[in-house]
Amino acid sequence: MESKPRTLHNSFSSSSSSAAPREAPEASITLQEWQGWGITSPVPALVTKIVQDLKVLEKATDAQMSFGGSGGKLQGDFKVQEDRKHRKTYKALGDSEQKLQFFSARQIACRVLGSRGYLCQKCWLPLEDCMCARIVQYPLWPRMRFWLYMHPKDFLRQNNTGKLLWQVFGTEAATLCLFGIVEQEEIMWDAFKLAGKSNVWCLYPNKSAVVTSVQDVFGQESSADLECPYTKINEDRILNFILIDGTWNNSVAIFRRLKDQAKLIWGEEDFPCISLATGASAMHKLRPQPSLDRTCTAAAAIGLLSELHLLPEFSSHGFDKQAEAVEDALVVLLEALTTRRLWMGRSISRTVRHNSDFLLTAKV
Repeated sequence: MESKPRTLHNSFSSSSSSAAPREAPEASITLQEWQGWGITSPVPALVTKIVQDLKVLEKATDAQMSFGGSGGKLQGDFKVQEDRKHRKTYKALGDSEQKLQFFSARQIACRVLGSRGYLCQKCWLPLEDCMCARIVQYPLWPRMRFWLYMHPKDFLRQNNTGKLLWQVFGTEAATLCLFGIVEQEEIMWDAFKLAGKSNVWCLYPNKSAVVTSVQDVFGQESSADLECPYTKINEDRILNFILIDGTWNNSVAIFRRLKDQAKLIWGEEDFPCISLATGASAMHKLRPQPSLDRTCTAAAAIGLLSELHLLPEFSSHGFDKQAEAVEDALVVLLEALTTRRLWMGRSISRTVRHNSDFLLTAKV
């Protein structure tokens, strides 16, 4: 979505596909329910408003709200009525920022309502497939923090891998920020402003900029040239790493929003990016990537931790064990998803064409 850079604020005034349809009996999303999905922020105001509007529409149309599938999709007569209403609302909004905020809040509200009593709040898998008991928690290095900047269409997706980071490290070490939800974006940017630009990086293969590796940023030779080198005098500094969590098409819009906000806050559009020398992830068996230089969110985190561990100045922080903990969780997720696919009679192989013009078939 094209939009001029602006300060993040709420643009609105205060005024499984084969599963049976699921009803949404509650008229609101409580703080406890909201944060149960792995979120640390309060319930966004616009999400609350959309839930209220859905309940008002349900009463006005006398059509029962119901959901189906794994994405919290509305179904039946209510879907027809709501689709007509939300399209009209979206069209009447004044600018692209309002449209983005409405789109994101609606996606999230429907996914939360449609997943009640169906998905486990911690692992985002159907309750009967819950894998939480198999996930082993492990502490992340205290001076490091991951930010999962997630597209709304990836929120509560069963095969999402970003969720593994807060399952393993906890929500304070790996924090979810939903794209287009300004309350969460403001929390994230407040942390970045406090840390300073020299302590914020995005793990993203930015083709329009010079490729920067972990060695380039954190190696001993490059550390001497940094504005805030990673020495004992900076022990209070937190290293912030952003993982863009969404399809590769959606990641373009997310990264553009990062650059727009960086220009407002730091006066320059260039956002510091790190490219990783990652290999194929275990999840590529079910979710092959569009090109060989791309990987899933959890695998990107594993790659960063592994590459940091190879640097002498970081080798004592246990990054190898932290990477191993995420990798083990990724294997658990893969096994859970594979078991469900087999149970549903679905294929567990994927064929994808990479940019290098050859076919890769992934099989379990």
